[in-house]
Amino acid sequence: MRSFYHYMMRYRGNIQADEEKRLAEWMFEDHSFPKQATSYNEISSYLEWNIPFTNALTVFDRLYDAYQIEED
Repeated sequence: MRSFYHYMMRYRGNIQADEEKRLAEWMFEDHSFPKQATSYNEISSYLEWNIPFTNALTVFDRLYDAYQIEED
Protein backbone atom coordinates (compact mmCIF):
# COMPACT_ATOMS: atom_id res chain seq x y z
CA MET A 1 0.00 0.00 0.00
CA ARG A 2 1.41 3.38 -0.91
CA SER A 3 1.46 6.13 1.68
CA PHE A 4 -1.24 8.77 2.00
CA TYR A 5 1.41 11.38 1.15
CA HIS A 6 2.14 9.60 -2.13
CA TYR A 7 -1.60 9.43 -2.87
CA MET A 8 -1.93 13.18 -2.21
CA MET A 9 0.83 14.18 -4.60
CA ARG A 10 -1.66 13.71 -7.47
CA TYR A 11 -3.26 17.01 -6.36
CA ARG A 12 -0.05 19.06 -6.52
CA GLY A 13 0.13 21.34 -9.50
CA ASN A 14 -3.60 21.28 -10.18
CA ILE A 15 -4.59 24.25 -12.28
CA GLN A 16 -7.60 24.83 -10.08
CA ALA A 17 -6.63 26.22 -6.67
CA ASP A 18 -8.85 24.03 -4.51
CA GLU A 19 -8.57 22.65 -0.98
CA GLU A 20 -7.11 19.36 -2.19
CA LYS A 21 -4.27 21.20 -3.91
CA ARG A 22 -3.79 23.42 -0.87
CA LEU A 23 -3.41 20.42 1.44
CA ALA A 24 -1.12 18.56 -0.98
CA GLU A 25 1.13 21.60 -1.42
CA TRP A 26 1.34 22.08 2.33
CA MET A 27 2.21 18.40 2.86
CA PHE A 28 4.95 18.68 0.23
CA GLU A 29 6.44 21.81 1.83
CA ASP A 30 6.25 20.47 5.41
CA HIS A 31 9.45 18.48 5.85
CA SER A 32 8.18 16.98 9.11
CA PHE A 33 4.99 15.51 7.63
CA PRO A 34 4.91 11.71 8.13
CA LYS A 35 5.44 10.91 4.47
CA GLN A 36 5.45 7.11 4.90
CA ALA A 37 2.27 6.98 7.01
CA THR A 38 -0.78 5.01 5.96
CA SER A 39 -2.61 5.17 9.30
CA TYR A 40 -5.54 7.54 9.72
CA ASN A 41 -4.70 8.13 13.39
CA GLU A 42 -1.06 9.01 12.74
CA ILE A 43 -1.86 11.50 9.98
CA SER A 44 -4.89 12.95 11.74
CA SER A 45 -2.92 13.53 14.95
CA TYR A 46 -0.16 15.27 13.01
CA LEU A 47 -2.68 17.52 11.28
CA GLU A 48 -4.41 18.35 14.56
CA TRP A 49 -1.12 19.60 15.99
CA ASN A 50 0.07 21.32 12.82
CA ILE A 51 -3.17 22.39 11.14
CA PRO A 52 -2.28 24.28 7.96
CA PHE A 53 -5.70 25.94 7.41
CA THR A 54 -9.08 26.06 9.11
CA ASN A 55 -10.87 23.18 7.40
CA ALA A 56 -7.81 21.02 6.67
CA LEU A 57 -9.12 18.18 8.85
CA THR A 58 -12.40 18.08 6.95
CA VAL A 59 -10.50 17.97 3.66
CA PHE A 60 -8.24 15.25 5.05
CA ASP A 61 -11.20 13.11 6.20
CA ARG A 62 -12.79 13.26 2.76
CA LEU A 63 -9.55 12.48 0.94
CA TYR A 64 -8.57 9.72 3.34
CA ASP A 65 -11.87 7.94 2.61
CA ALA A 66 -11.09 8.12 -1.13
CA TYR A 67 -7.53 6.92 -0.43
CA GLN A 68 -8.80 3.86 1.44
CA ILE A 69 -11.22 2.95 -1.33
CA GLU A 70 -8.52 3.26 -3.98
CA GLU A 71 -5.81 1.47 -2.01
CA ASP A 72 -7.90 -1.51 -0.84
